[in-house]
Amino acid sequence: MTRHVTVTDEDAIRVIRLSRPEKKNAITQDMYRDMTSAIDSAQHNAAIRCLVISGAPGVFTAGNDLEDFLKDGTSTSGTPRASNAVLFLHSLAHNAKPIVAAVDGIAIGIGTTMLFHCDQVIASTRASFATPFIHLGLVPEGASSLLAPWMMGHQRAFSMLVMGRALSADEARAAGFVNTVVAPEALDAEAQKVAREIAALPVEAVAASRKLLKPAPEDLIRRIDHESRLFGERMRSTEAVGAFKAFFARKKA
Repeated sequence: MTRHVTVTDEDAIRVIRLSRPEKKNAITQDMYRDMTSAIDSAQHNAAIRCLVISGAPGVFTAGNDLEDFLKDGTSTSGTPRASNAVLFLHSLAHNAKPIVAAVDGIAIGIGTTMLFHCDQVIASTRASFATPFIHLGLVPEGASSLLAPWMMGHQRAFSMLVMGRALSADEARAAGFVNTVVAPEALDAEAQKVAREIAALPVEAVAASRKLLKPAPEDLIRRIDHESRLFGERMRSTEAVGAFKAFFARKKA
């Protein structure tokens, strides 16, 4: 594991924590690899009955580390973007363990779309959710084009994924992908409480029921891969190149 992702097993719960606060937990390819390993290695570990994904206090994640992301995503014209990111998404699609997310502060891009794969999402009152893909000339990812309309309806999904409108914690709860909103200082305890409640349930019954409730993994993988191909094409488009240049120019200003 890198120092930017910590993984701890606490009784029956595996906690995967993003820990790069100096960069607002922006996710690098190495961090994707570490998160993938943490999820995959839990699949055949009977002692792990629930996963928790969280960030540093005050920030869940600013999404992809764009400089790291661009190096991988534009390197070869014929390949999907950001291979470690895609592998992480595949792991989420295949994962059979319940996942609880604890979100404090910003959840941007994949910081929001990964939540659609989670079974319970606990947010702090200062959490906010945004998917600015279109503003960068890109398309939605993470099977969000499938899961978001399924969860919140077409119109809300369009506002978020296409128009790029951000949601507060209360708005995300009303939209249906956040379960509970708590004070920031109560977030970790609430996520642990929910994870322990899940872990105490009959394992096989939970696994079978969870499988019934979610789209089939092959459907998720098919959508993830389709989005990734489009994403890779868009990364090399005139719109995206111009949008990224403008983004980095603003960042340097």
